[in-house]
Amino acid sequence: MKLIFLAGALALSLMACTRQSAPQADDATVAAVRYRDPGPAKLTLYTMVNNRSGAGAHTSLMINASERVIFDPAGSFWADIVPEQNDVLFGITPAVETAYRGSHARETHHVVVQELEVSPEQAEAAYRLARTMGPVPGAYCANYTARLLQQIPGFGDIKVTFQPTKLADQFGSRPGAVTNKYYEQDDADLQKGLAANNAKLNQPG
Repeated sequence: MKLIFLAGALALSLMACTRQSAPQADDATVAAVRYRDPGPAKLTLYTMVNNRSGAGAHTSLMINASERVIFDPAGSFWADIVPEQNDVLFGITPAVETAYRGSHARETHHVVVQELEVSPEQAEAAYRLARTMGPVPGAYCANYTARLLQQIPGFGDIKVTFQPTKLADQFGSRPGAVTNKYYEQDDADLQKGLAANNAKLNQPG
């Protein structure tokens, strides 16, 4: 029975995050877009959830440390102004964060956004871990995000899972975590959403 359960969990994960090929940005490009949000040190867990089934489709983690980045393991997001290295997205300004969230929220999926203020030391630990964990194999988005969280001081109780919603349940139960859900009614095609938001980010001003 346990083997059947594990196989089922893996099958669910395989239907979730799948690795996309993305060009590897050079260090100079990454440095040029460096951005830190002026707010407190914070971790923001994103969970993309199927509106019909409630199944998790993807997990990612925004980290506001010495700079703000998104650890997007085996993720699909791309934008011309957002360089990527080993599944870490850089230059996460408010406009880019809106584009990231909005690209994933569509007719078929919503985004669970869970914010948790942490110490600067915890945020920096998460940032360093994110820089070293990728590239992540397809279907391992929740697994690698849980592994990252588990290594942050004070987060050692996080259990590793393949299921995005199970990780969201753990993260959302932590003291101080604030959970919101974000919906849009755009076309179900993720690639159309990515292209539309890329065009918005490329607009002058």
